[in-house]
Amino acid sequence: MTFSLITTYEEAVAFLDARIGHGMRPGLDRIREVLALMTDPQDAYPAIHVAGTNGKTTVVWMIESILEAHQLRVGSYTSPHLESIEERFRILGGQLDRSDFSVAVADVAPFIEVYEGRMGDTVTYFETTVAVAFQAFAAAGVNVAVIEVGLGGRLDATNVLKADVSAVTGIALDHTAILGSSLGEIAAEKVAIVKKGGVLVTGTLPSVAKEEVAARVISEGVTWYRAGEEFRVRDVFQNAGGWCVSIDGIEGCYPDLQLPLRGRHQVDHLGTAIAVSEAFFGHKLDQGAIERAMTTLRVPGRVEVLGRYPTVLVDGAHNAEGLAGLANVLRDEFPAASRHLITGFRGARDATALLKPFVGLFETVYATAAHDPLAVNAEDVAIAARTALPGATVEVVMPVARAVTEAIEVAGGDDIVVVAGSLYVVGEARAQLPG
Repeated sequence: MTFSLITTYEEAVAFLDARIGHGMRPGLDRIREVLALMTDPQDAYPAIHVAGTNGKTTVVWMIESILEAHQLRVGSYTSPHLESIEERFRILGGQLDRSDFSVAVADVAPFIEVYEGRMGDTVTYFETTVAVAFQAFAAAGVNVAVIEVGLGGRLDATNVLKADVSAVTGIALDHTAILGSSLGEIAAEKVAIVKKGGVLVTGTLPSVAKEEVAARVISEGVTWYRAGEEFRVRDVFQNAGGWCVSIDGIEGCYPDLQLPLRGRHQVDHLGTAIAVSEAFFGHKLDQGAIERAMTTLRVPGRVEVLGRYPTVLVDGAHNAEGLAGLANVLRDEFPAASRHLITGFRGARDATALLKPFVGLFETVYATAAHDPLAVNAEDVAIAARTALPGATVEVVMPVARAVTEAIEVAGGDDIVVVAGSLYVVGEARAQLPG
Protein backbone atom coordinates (compact mmCIF):
# COMPACT_ATOMS: atom_id res chain seq x y z
CA MET A 1 0.00 0.00 0.00
CA THR A 2 1.28 3.47 -0.90
CA PHE A 3 0.89 6.15 1.76
CA SER A 4 0.58 9.90 1.31
CA LEU A 5 3.91 11.67 1.68
CA ILE A 6 3.47 14.60 4.04
CA THR A 7 6.54 16.76 4.55
CA THR A 8 5.12 20.29 4.24
CA TYR A 9 2.35 22.34 5.78
CA GLU A 10 0.56 22.51 2.44
CA GLU A 11 0.58 18.71 2.13
CA ALA A 12 -0.77 18.35 5.67
CA VAL A 13 -3.63 20.78 4.97
CA ALA A 14 -4.36 19.02 1.68
CA PHE A 15 -4.60 15.65 3.46
CA LEU A 16 -7.26 17.07 5.77
CA ASP A 17 -9.06 19.04 3.07
CA ALA A 18 -9.48 15.88 1.00
CA ARG A 19 -11.91 14.70 3.68
CA ILE A 20 -14.10 17.81 3.82
CA GLY A 21 -16.51 16.54 1.17
CA HIS A 22 -17.38 13.47 3.23
CA GLY A 23 -19.48 15.59 5.56
CA MET A 24 -20.42 15.10 9.17
CA ARG A 25 -21.24 11.53 10.12
CA PRO A 26 -21.87 11.11 13.85
CA GLY A 27 -20.64 7.81 15.30
CA LEU A 28 -17.69 6.32 17.15
CA ASP A 29 -16.83 3.21 15.13
CA ARG A 30 -14.44 4.88 12.66
CA ILE A 31 -12.50 6.88 15.22
CA ARG A 32 -12.25 3.90 17.58
CA GLU A 33 -10.79 1.71 14.85
CA VAL A 34 -8.30 4.36 13.76
CA LEU A 35 -7.16 5.05 17.32
CA ALA A 36 -6.83 1.31 17.99
CA LEU A 37 -4.41 1.10 15.06
CA MET A 38 -2.49 3.93 16.71
CA THR A 39 -2.49 2.05 20.08
CA ASP A 40 -4.99 4.48 21.60
CA PRO A 41 -2.95 7.65 22.21
CA GLN A 42 -5.94 9.24 24.00
CA ASP A 43 -5.34 6.87 26.91
CA ALA A 44 -1.79 8.14 27.48
CA TYR A 45 -2.82 11.09 29.70
CA PRO A 46 -5.66 12.27 31.95
CA ALA A 47 -8.38 14.22 30.17
CA ILE A 48 -11.06 16.82 30.76
CA HIS A 49 -13.99 16.72 28.33
CA VAL A 50 -16.16 19.81 27.72
CA ALA A 51 -19.61 19.86 26.07
CA GLY A 52 -22.38 22.46 25.96
CA THR A 53 -24.42 24.58 23.56
CA ASN A 54 -22.40 27.76 24.09
CA GLY A 55 -19.18 28.64 25.90
CA LYS A 56 -17.28 25.40 25.30
CA THR A 57 -14.21 26.99 23.75
CA THR A 58 -14.09 29.74 26.38
CA VAL A 59 -14.26 27.22 29.22
CA VAL A 60 -11.54 25.07 27.59
CA TRP A 61 -9.21 28.08 27.32
CA MET A 62 -9.94 29.08 30.93
CA ILE A 63 -9.23 25.58 32.22
CA GLU A 64 -6.04 25.44 30.14
CA SER A 65 -4.84 28.73 31.63
CA ILE A 66 -5.65 27.69 35.20
CA LEU A 67 -3.97 24.28 34.94
CA GLU A 68 -0.87 25.73 33.28
CA ALA A 69 -0.62 28.31 36.05
CA HIS A 70 -0.52 25.30 38.40
CA GLN A 71 2.56 24.04 36.53
CA LEU A 72 0.93 21.34 34.40
CA ARG A 73 1.81 20.59 30.76
CA VAL A 74 -1.56 21.04 29.07
CA GLY A 75 -2.77 20.13 25.61
CA SER A 76 -6.11 21.51 24.43
CA TYR A 77 -8.28 20.89 21.40
CA THR A 78 -11.09 23.19 20.24
CA SER A 79 -13.16 23.52 17.09
CA PRO A 80 -13.83 25.00 14.67
CA HIS A 81 -10.85 27.20 13.95
CA LEU A 82 -11.19 30.86 13.00
CA GLU A 83 -8.38 31.44 10.51
CA SER A 84 -6.09 28.40 10.26
CA ILE A 85 -6.46 24.73 11.12
CA GLU A 86 -3.52 24.64 13.53
CA GLU A 87 -5.44 26.92 15.92
CA ARG A 88 -7.37 23.83 17.04
CA PHE A 89 -4.31 22.28 18.70
CA ARG A 90 -2.60 23.97 21.66
CA ILE A 91 0.28 22.71 23.79
CA LEU A 92 1.79 24.66 26.68
CA GLY A 93 -0.38 27.69 25.94
CA GLY A 94 0.43 28.10 22.26
CA GLN A 95 -1.02 26.68 19.07
CA LEU A 96 1.04 24.23 17.06
CA ASP A 97 3.28 25.99 14.60
CA ARG A 98 3.10 24.92 10.98
CA SER A 99 6.06 22.56 11.27
CA ASP A 100 4.73 20.75 14.35
CA PHE A 101 1.27 20.59 12.82
CA SER A 102 2.67 18.99 9.67
CA VAL A 103 4.54 16.39 11.73
CA ALA A 104 1.39 15.63 13.73
CA VAL A 105 -0.64 15.04 10.57
CA ALA A 106 2.15 12.93 9.05
CA ASP A 107 2.15 10.75 12.17
CA VAL A 108 -1.56 10.03 11.83
CA ALA A 109 -2.00 9.84 8.04
CA PRO A 110 -0.80 6.21 7.53
CA PHE A 111 -3.25 4.89 10.11
CA ILE A 112 -6.11 6.80 8.50
CA GLU A 113 -5.21 5.36 5.11
CA VAL A 114 -4.81 1.81 6.45
CA TYR A 115 -8.28 2.01 7.96
CA GLU A 116 -9.78 3.47 4.79
CA GLY A 117 -8.10 0.80 2.65
CA ARG A 118 -9.34 -2.04 4.83
CA MET A 119 -12.88 -0.78 5.37
CA GLY A 120 -13.61 0.96 2.07
CA ASP A 121 -14.79 3.92 4.13
CA THR A 122 -13.49 7.47 4.53
CA VAL A 123 -12.61 9.05 7.86
CA THR A 124 -14.18 12.50 8.20
CA TYR A 125 -12.32 15.80 8.47
CA PHE A 126 -13.34 16.24 12.11
CA GLU A 127 -12.39 12.67 13.06
CA THR A 128 -8.99 13.19 11.47
CA THR A 129 -8.37 16.37 13.47
CA VAL A 130 -9.37 14.57 16.67
CA ALA A 131 -6.89 11.77 15.94
CA VAL A 132 -4.19 14.37 15.21
CA ALA A 133 -4.88 16.08 18.54
CA PHE A 134 -4.75 12.87 20.56
CA GLN A 135 -1.51 11.81 18.91
CA ALA A 136 0.13 15.24 19.22
CA PHE A 137 -0.66 15.40 22.93
CA ALA A 138 0.73 11.91 23.51
CA ALA A 139 3.91 12.76 21.60
CA ALA A 140 4.32 15.96 23.64
CA GLY A 141 3.94 14.13 26.94
CA VAL A 142 1.19 16.38 28.28
CA ASN A 143 0.02 15.99 31.88
CA VAL A 144 -3.60 16.56 30.87
CA ALA A 145 -5.62 17.17 27.71
CA VAL A 146 -8.64 19.49 27.71
CA ILE A 147 -10.91 18.48 24.82
CA GLU A 148 -13.92 20.31 23.41
CA VAL A 149 -16.81 18.31 21.99
CA GLY A 150 -17.49 19.11 18.35
CA LEU A 151 -21.26 18.56 18.21
CA GLY A 152 -23.55 17.09 20.83
CA GLY A 153 -21.60 14.53 22.81
CA ARG A 154 -22.89 10.97 22.67
CA LEU A 155 -21.83 10.31 19.07
CA ASP A 156 -19.12 12.95 18.79
CA ALA A 157 -15.70 11.61 17.82
CA THR A 158 -14.16 13.02 21.00
CA ASN A 159 -16.38 10.73 23.09
CA VAL A 160 -13.86 7.91 22.92
CA LEU A 161 -12.20 9.68 25.87
CA LYS A 162 -12.33 8.22 29.34
CA ALA A 163 -12.29 11.64 30.93
CA ASP A 164 -11.32 12.25 34.54
CA VAL A 165 -13.75 15.18 34.62
CA SER A 166 -16.56 16.00 32.19
CA ALA A 167 -18.32 19.35 31.91
CA VAL A 168 -21.48 20.70 30.31
CA THR A 169 -21.34 24.49 30.10
CA GLY A 170 -25.05 24.97 29.36
CA ILE A 171 -27.99 23.71 27.30
CA ALA A 172 -30.00 25.58 24.69
CA LEU A 173 -31.72 24.76 21.40
CA ASP A 174 -29.25 24.29 18.55
CA HIS A 175 -28.60 21.67 15.85
CA THR A 176 -32.09 20.36 16.52
CA ALA A 177 -32.17 18.24 13.35
CA ILE A 178 -29.30 16.18 14.77
CA LEU A 179 -29.56 16.45 18.56
CA GLY A 180 -33.33 16.59 19.06
CA SER A 181 -36.05 19.22 19.12
CA SER A 182 -36.33 19.65 22.90
CA LEU A 183 -33.96 20.80 25.63
CA GLY A 184 -34.34 17.42 27.31
CA GLU A 185 -33.25 15.52 24.20
CA ILE A 186 -30.29 17.84 23.66
CA ALA A 187 -29.26 17.56 27.31
CA ALA A 188 -29.31 13.75 27.08
CA GLU A 189 -26.99 13.87 24.04
CA LYS A 190 -24.51 16.23 25.71
CA VAL A 191 -24.39 14.64 29.16
CA ALA A 192 -23.65 11.27 27.53
CA ILE A 193 -19.96 12.23 27.59
CA VAL A 194 -19.78 11.40 31.30
CA LYS A 195 -18.94 7.75 31.93
CA LYS A 196 -19.89 5.34 34.72
CA GLY A 197 -18.51 6.48 38.06
CA GLY A 198 -17.25 9.73 36.53
CA VAL A 199 -17.23 13.34 37.69
CA LEU A 200 -19.49 15.93 36.08
CA VAL A 201 -19.49 19.73 36.40
CA THR A 202 -22.39 21.72 34.92
CA GLY A 203 -23.02 25.39 34.39
CA THR A 204 -26.49 26.87 34.79
CA LEU A 205 -29.06 24.55 33.18
CA PRO A 206 -32.78 24.87 32.35
CA SER A 207 -34.96 22.75 34.64
CA VAL A 208 -35.92 20.24 31.93
CA ALA A 209 -32.23 19.77 31.10
CA LYS A 210 -31.45 19.20 34.78
CA GLU A 211 -33.92 16.32 34.79
CA GLU A 212 -32.08 14.54 31.97
CA VAL A 213 -28.70 15.19 33.56
CA ALA A 214 -29.95 13.89 36.90
CA ALA A 215 -31.15 10.69 35.25
CA ARG A 216 -27.68 10.11 33.76
CA VAL A 217 -26.02 10.92 37.07
CA ILE A 218 -28.14 8.35 38.89
CA SER A 219 -27.87 5.61 36.26
CA GLU A 220 -24.07 5.91 35.94
CA GLY A 221 -23.19 6.63 39.57
CA VAL A 222 -21.72 10.03 38.71
CA THR A 223 -20.46 12.70 41.12
CA TRP A 224 -22.21 15.93 40.10
CA TYR A 225 -21.11 19.51 40.87
CA ARG A 226 -23.70 22.15 39.90
CA ALA A 227 -23.48 25.89 39.32
CA GLY A 228 -25.50 27.71 41.96
CA GLU A 229 -25.30 24.78 44.37
CA GLU A 230 -21.87 23.18 44.89
CA PHE A 231 -20.19 26.28 43.41
CA ARG A 232 -21.32 29.83 42.63
CA VAL A 233 -20.19 33.28 41.54
CA ARG A 234 -20.78 36.33 43.73
CA ASP A 235 -19.88 40.01 44.14
CA VAL A 236 -19.75 40.59 40.39
CA PHE A 237 -19.09 44.08 39.06
CA GLN A 238 -17.79 45.52 35.83
CA ASN A 239 -14.66 47.65 35.66
CA ALA A 240 -12.34 49.03 33.00
CA GLY A 241 -10.46 45.75 32.74
CA GLY A 242 -13.49 43.51 32.34
CA TRP A 243 -15.11 41.97 35.43
CA CYS A 244 -14.22 41.60 39.09
CA VAL A 245 -15.75 38.51 40.68
CA SER A 246 -15.46 36.28 43.72
CA ILE A 247 -16.09 32.57 43.28
CA ASP A 248 -17.11 30.05 45.91
CA GLY A 249 -15.75 26.87 44.45
CA ILE A 250 -16.16 23.20 45.26
CA GLU A 251 -13.03 23.14 47.42
CA GLY A 252 -12.44 26.77 48.39
CA CYS A 253 -13.23 30.45 47.90
CA TYR A 254 -11.41 32.76 45.48
CA PRO A 255 -12.11 36.45 46.12
CA ASP A 256 -11.61 39.47 43.89
CA LEU A 257 -10.56 37.79 40.65
CA GLN A 258 -10.08 40.11 37.68
CA LEU A 259 -11.46 38.53 34.50
CA PRO A 260 -10.16 40.41 31.43
CA LEU A 261 -13.07 39.52 29.15
CA ARG A 262 -16.22 41.31 28.04
CA GLY A 263 -19.68 39.82 28.59
CA ARG A 264 -21.31 39.05 31.94
CA HIS A 265 -21.76 35.42 30.85
CA GLN A 266 -17.96 35.00 30.88
CA VAL A 267 -18.06 35.27 34.68
CA ASP A 268 -20.28 32.19 34.82
CA HIS A 269 -17.91 30.36 32.49
CA LEU A 270 -15.04 31.19 34.85
CA GLY A 271 -16.99 29.68 37.73
CA THR A 272 -17.42 26.48 35.72
CA ALA A 273 -13.74 26.41 34.72
CA ILE A 274 -12.59 26.82 38.32
CA ALA A 275 -14.94 24.07 39.49
CA VAL A 276 -13.67 21.73 36.76
CA SER A 277 -10.07 22.47 37.74
CA GLU A 278 -10.83 21.81 41.41
CA ALA A 279 -12.55 18.55 40.52
CA PHE A 280 -9.54 17.51 38.47
CA PHE A 281 -7.06 18.21 41.26
CA GLY A 282 -9.36 17.12 44.08
CA HIS A 283 -8.34 20.05 46.26
CA LYS A 284 -8.44 23.84 46.53
CA LEU A 285 -6.64 25.82 43.84
CA ASP A 286 -3.89 28.34 44.48
CA GLN A 287 -5.31 31.88 44.47
CA GLY A 288 -2.11 33.34 43.06
CA ALA A 289 -2.09 30.81 40.22
CA ILE A 290 -5.65 31.71 39.23
CA GLU A 291 -4.73 35.39 39.27
CA ARG A 292 -1.72 34.70 37.04
CA ALA A 293 -3.91 32.70 34.68
CA MET A 294 -6.30 35.62 34.33
CA THR A 295 -3.58 38.10 33.39
CA THR A 296 -2.85 36.30 30.11
CA LEU A 297 -6.31 34.89 29.32
CA ARG A 298 -7.60 35.71 25.85
CA VAL A 299 -10.36 33.96 23.93
CA PRO A 300 -10.23 34.87 20.21
CA GLY A 301 -13.53 35.52 18.50
CA ARG A 302 -15.58 35.64 21.69
CA VAL A 303 -16.72 39.21 22.51
CA GLU A 304 -13.29 40.27 21.30
CA VAL A 305 -12.42 43.93 20.74
CA LEU A 306 -10.05 44.30 17.79
CA GLY A 307 -10.20 48.00 17.05
CA ARG A 308 -10.91 51.44 18.48
CA TYR A 309 -12.32 54.61 16.87
CA PRO A 310 -14.52 52.99 15.75
CA THR A 311 -14.72 50.10 18.18
CA VAL A 312 -14.66 46.80 16.29
CA LEU A 313 -16.12 43.82 18.14
CA VAL A 314 -16.14 40.24 16.84
CA ASP A 315 -18.16 37.46 18.43
CA GLY A 316 -18.77 33.90 17.29
CA ALA A 317 -22.39 33.92 18.47
CA HIS A 318 -24.32 31.85 15.93
CA ASN A 319 -27.40 30.44 17.66
CA ALA A 320 -30.44 31.91 19.42
CA GLU A 321 -28.98 31.90 22.92
CA GLY A 322 -25.61 33.26 21.78
CA LEU A 323 -27.03 36.09 19.68
CA ALA A 324 -29.51 37.11 22.39
CA GLY A 325 -26.61 37.18 24.84
CA LEU A 326 -24.57 39.34 22.47
CA ALA A 327 -27.48 41.78 22.17
CA ASN A 328 -27.49 42.13 25.96
CA VAL A 329 -23.73 42.68 26.02
CA LEU A 330 -24.04 45.46 23.44
CA ARG A 331 -26.79 47.20 25.40
CA ASP A 332 -25.07 46.87 28.77
CA GLU A 333 -21.38 47.24 27.99
CA PHE A 334 -20.91 49.00 24.65
CA PRO A 335 -22.68 52.33 24.39
CA ALA A 336 -22.17 53.81 20.94
CA ALA A 337 -23.30 56.70 18.77
CA SER A 338 -24.32 54.22 16.08
CA ARG A 339 -23.90 50.47 15.62
CA HIS A 340 -23.11 48.64 12.39
CA LEU A 341 -23.50 44.86 11.96
CA ILE A 342 -21.58 42.57 9.63
CA THR A 343 -23.34 39.23 9.61
CA GLY A 344 -23.55 35.92 7.80
CA PHE A 345 -24.78 32.45 8.73
CA ARG A 346 -24.11 28.84 7.85
CA GLY A 347 -26.23 25.73 7.69
CA ALA A 348 -29.99 25.36 7.98
CA ARG A 349 -30.64 28.31 10.27
CA ASP A 350 -33.57 30.71 10.48
CA ALA A 351 -31.61 33.94 10.08
CA THR A 352 -34.72 36.08 10.58
CA ALA A 353 -35.40 34.58 14.01
CA LEU A 354 -31.73 34.70 14.98
CA LEU A 355 -31.46 38.42 14.16
CA LYS A 356 -34.58 39.51 16.06
CA PRO A 357 -32.75 40.14 19.37
CA PHE A 358 -30.90 42.94 17.51
CA VAL A 359 -34.06 45.00 16.92
CA GLY A 360 -33.27 48.66 17.48
CA LEU A 361 -29.55 48.06 17.97
CA PHE A 362 -28.11 48.58 14.49
CA GLU A 363 -28.25 51.45 12.05
CA THR A 364 -26.57 49.54 9.21
CA VAL A 365 -26.36 45.83 8.37
CA TYR A 366 -23.82 44.37 5.94
CA ALA A 367 -25.07 40.96 4.82
CA THR A 368 -22.23 38.72 3.70
CA ALA A 369 -21.05 35.11 3.48
CA ALA A 370 -17.81 33.34 4.31
CA HIS A 371 -15.87 31.11 1.90
CA ASP A 372 -17.70 28.10 3.28
CA PRO A 373 -19.72 25.48 1.35
CA LEU A 374 -22.44 25.64 4.01
CA ALA A 375 -22.67 29.44 4.07
CA VAL A 376 -26.13 30.95 3.70
CA ASN A 377 -26.32 33.06 0.55
CA ALA A 378 -25.66 36.73 1.38
CA GLU A 379 -28.82 37.81 -0.48
CA ASP A 380 -30.89 35.54 1.76
CA VAL A 381 -29.18 36.97 4.84
CA ALA A 382 -30.10 40.46 3.60
CA ILE A 383 -33.75 39.47 3.17
CA ALA A 384 -33.77 38.09 6.72
CA ALA A 385 -32.17 41.25 8.08
CA ARG A 386 -34.70 43.52 6.38
CA THR A 387 -37.50 41.45 7.91
CA ALA A 388 -36.02 41.16 11.40
CA LEU A 389 -34.55 44.64 11.76
CA PRO A 390 -36.99 47.24 10.41
CA GLY A 391 -35.41 50.65 10.18
CA ALA A 392 -31.89 49.38 9.56
CA THR A 393 -30.21 50.03 6.24
CA VAL A 394 -29.27 46.63 4.79
CA GLU A 395 -26.86 45.99 1.95
CA VAL A 396 -25.07 42.95 0.54
CA VAL A 397 -21.28 43.23 0.60
CA MET A 398 -18.98 40.42 -0.50
CA PRO A 399 -16.53 39.10 0.53
CA VAL A 400 -16.32 39.45 4.30
CA ALA A 401 -13.06 41.40 4.08
CA ARG A 402 -14.70 44.05 1.91
CA ALA A 403 -17.65 44.30 4.32
CA VAL A 404 -15.22 44.92 7.18
CA THR A 405 -13.36 47.60 5.27
CA GLU A 406 -16.54 49.36 4.16
CA ALA A 407 -18.13 49.28 7.61
CA ILE A 408 -15.04 50.78 9.27
CA GLU A 409 -14.79 53.49 6.62
CA VAL A 410 -18.44 54.48 7.07
CA ALA A 411 -18.50 54.31 10.88
CA GLY A 412 -17.74 57.35 13.01
CA GLY A 413 -15.10 57.31 15.73
CA ASP A 414 -17.71 56.83 18.48
CA ASP A 415 -19.54 54.04 16.61
CA ILE A 416 -19.20 50.31 17.00
CA VAL A 417 -18.82 47.74 14.22
CA VAL A 418 -19.94 44.24 15.23
CA VAL A 419 -19.17 41.00 13.38
CA ALA A 420 -21.35 38.01 14.37
CA GLY A 421 -23.54 35.17 13.06
CA SER A 422 -20.94 32.57 12.08
CA LEU A 423 -17.51 31.65 13.39
CA TYR A 424 -16.41 31.42 9.76
CA VAL A 425 -17.44 35.03 9.11
CA VAL A 426 -15.68 36.05 12.32
CA GLY A 427 -12.54 34.21 11.23
CA GLU A 428 -12.40 36.00 7.89
CA ALA A 429 -13.03 39.33 9.61
CA ARG A 430 -10.22 38.73 12.10
CA ALA A 431 -7.84 38.07 9.24
CA GLN A 432 -8.64 41.55 7.96
CA LEU A 433 -8.15 43.26 11.33
CA PRO A 434 -5.06 43.94 13.46
CA GLY A 435 -4.70 41.41 16.31
